[in-house]
Amino acid sequence: MSIVLYDYWRSSACYRVRIALNLCGLAFETKSIDLTKGEQFERPYLEINPQGLVPSLRIGEVVLTQSLAIIEHLDALQHYPFLPGSSLDRSRQRALAYAVAMEIHPICNLSVATFVEEASGGNITMASWAQRFISSGLGAIEESLSRTGAHKYCLGDEPAMADVCLVPQVYNARRWNVQLGDCPRIGKIVEELEKLEAFSRAHPDNYKQEN
Repeated sequence: MSIVLYDYWRSSACYRVRIALNLCGLAFETKSIDLTKGEQFERPYLEINPQGLVPSLRIGEVVLTQSLAIIEHLDALQHYPFLPGSSLDRSRQRALAYAVAMEIHPICNLSVATFVEEASGGNITMASWAQRFISSGLGAIEESLSRTGAHKYCLGDEPAMADVCLVPQVYNARRWNVQLGDCPRIGKIVEELEKLEAFSRAHPDNYKQEN
């Protein structure tokens, strides 16, 4: 069955899904949607995803949207255990993943940061906005991780959904020059994850070179 990812190389949501597909060992074709040119709002893509957002994932004739919904679908199909363990374990994975995807990411989305800068007449820059909210968001995640016990990754010794979300967010933090000195556990987890092929192949810089 063919798998097509509608993707933008620098999108952190797409980055999540690329990691997830790599962890599943699933081959996929990429169709680039250039957000800088507004291709996400053109009619051909809106027929695929009416929200005009990336990623979208076509599996056969089925189109899935929203990165976490896609990851949970792959988990449900038993391609990879993104939500392992007990109901409580799965809830904890979701909590950390949601802290990134539903708290930090939407506020720091490029469209939001651009609007804030323009609406403030430049008094609030995109960089200062991103630094403010990424820093506080990752600080809260660092504190949460300090309460989970000793693990190689976020919540265990195998990467799962929280890890898939954390790495792209740290990539964004680095892009905006967010200082991560107060997040040593996050730094160590991401360092270990980035050694894994599934994560390194999905990294925007490596992925852009391949495509």
